[in-house]
Amino acid sequence: MKVYHGSYTDIDKINLEQCEVGRDFGRGFYVTNIRAQAEYWAKRKGIRKHTDGVITEFEFDDRICRIMKMKVLRFDSYNDKWLDFVVTNRTNKDDRQSHDYDIVEGPVADDDIAARVYDYVAEKVSREQFLKELTFKPLSHQICFCTVQSLQSLELHKEKIDVETMHIDNDIVKSLMTEFGLSELDATDMYYKSITYTRLADEVTLFYLKSWQEIYQMLKEELKL
Repeated sequence: MKVYHGSYTDIDKINLEQCEVGRDFGRGFYVTNIRAQAEYWAKRKGIRKHTDGVITEFEFDDRICRIMKMKVLRFDSYNDKWLDFVVTNRTNKDDRQSHDYDIVEGPVADDDIAARVYDYVAEKVSREQFLKELTFKPLSHQICFCTVQSLQSLELHKEKIDVETMHIDNDIVKSLMTEFGLSELDATDMYYKSITYTRLADEVTLFYLKSWQEIYQMLKEELKL
């Protein structure tokens, strides 16, 4: 299975010790099988680091996990067990891993969801209400490789995919900034979280054959700007 990692720089070697704690599934190297999602991550990280975002492609061989009898945890959807697991990892202040899984796979707690996670921890929102909100969230996906052993199932493709060479149109982000006075980060979020971008990233729609002006107009109509 092809998976993608969005970053502000090339990934030639994975060092788990450099990975952050307090993430959804704990410390580890994160990828997704949704390329549009990786594009979004790369763009955001690039903005923060003042670089062009870069996507690195890998091949994930799940058979190796079974052969090496790795400990794998998978969540098929946002549910009680996913919430409990994410809360445990997000609130972990220790430098040590909060679980003993080699690989964890499931939905993403993006910025909006993460904020609601902390509201849930602070008892500002009930478990029932939070899980109900999550039913309206669009499809997301991530795999966290938590151990050195797990990385043996991940093969790096030598060719890096530069975000600037794909269907990400900087003119749209710049136009949102200019026309509506948005910051680059806010404009990026608005664009990449839209249905218009989701359809653009799907090659079947052939939206990539349209001009950026047409896509921009569609985006404004969707968001009622």
